[in-house]
Amino acid sequence: MTTTLTEHGVLCRVPMRWGDMDPYGHVNNVEIVRLLEEARIEALGVPVGTGDQVAAPLIPFFSALPEGTQALITENRIKYLRSLEYRNVPVEVRVWVVSARGGALTLGFEITDAVTRRPCVRAETQLAFFVPATGTVLRITPEQQAVLAPYSGPHLFR
Repeated sequence: MTTTLTEHGVLCRVPMRWGDMDPYGHVNNVEIVRLLEEARIEALGVPVGTGDQVAAPLIPFFSALPEGTQALITENRIKYLRSLEYRNVPVEVRVWVVSARGGALTLGFEITDAVTRRPCVRAETQLAFFVPATGTVLRITPEQQAVLAPYSGPHLFR
């Protein structure tokens, strides 16, 4: 995967797998969620203590969380604009910060067909950050909001 900075957020190139297709030759809706997850991890990195973070993420948010913090998905909203055909080249996923306030971080996504250059999927994912040791949800601090601000972009759903 390769990631680059864009006007709003980052652009991730996530490989598609041949097995992602459904019987109709389109990328299955379950695999769309996997592509969103891969782009989120590429952009933000892995949550603290969950895997080996070799390459630095472009949006350095997870690395600022306390050890043992769990990043939990609280909501996914997905709008399918057109079918995403399997390609043997990576799909382009733009990732940006929609909002970061209270105990929630909402990310926006747009999956674009790398061949036709047409958007196929738009989505928002909301995360909350839970510390099992204390049983608390972390609130996003003003300092963390400042780190996320350069990667902000528009809401997709109202």
